[in-house]
Amino acid sequence: MLNLANKITLLRILMAPLVVVLLYFQGPVFCILAALAFIFAAITDWADGYIARRENMVTSMGKFLDPLADKVLICSVLIMFVKLGWAPAWVVIIIVCRELVVTGLRAMAIDEGIVLAADRFGKAKTVLQIVAIVPLMLHYPLFGLELWPLGEVLLYVALLLALISGINYCYYFYRHARGKVQTGKSA
Repeated sequence: MLNLANKITLLRILMAPLVVVLLYFQGPVFCILAALAFIFAAITDWADGYIARRENMVTSMGKFLDPLADKVLICSVLIMFVKLGWAPAWVVIIIVCRELVVTGLRAMAIDEGIVLAADRFGKAKTVLQIVAIVPLMLHYPLFGLELWPLGEVLLYVALLLALISGINYCYYFYRHARGKVQTGKSA
């Protein structure tokens, strides 16, 4: 169960507290270090999936841990942004609630034998959140450039994609769960 791909996924989960601690100290140097740690963690998201598929290491544990690791990393950083005043609380609340709803739906779907795979909006949402978080972390001028306003705009676009993909997950689950009940496949 703890193959190389799953170990890389666990590393991403362990990177979340490091990124949060670096952000806690604020200042340009700590923000750059936090951004570099976050980028490294984000790269592990690609690496674990690539290794799992290439080496035929896809496991149930990996299917569970991978989206969990994304949620732990992204949500913990966004919550820290609220504490620092770098992201609006209402935006982060909606994103975190969407993640909890989708995770709950996935758990119910598994119980019903329904596969809730990530749709293109969900994948784009994750990428956009990662891309938005980096300039938000660089909340101090970098080479004379203020990057955080770009991150803020991208975060709002990621919020829109989070809502669209969340609605898609709910609709897909409802449609398939309802179809199973109508055909008598579920009690």
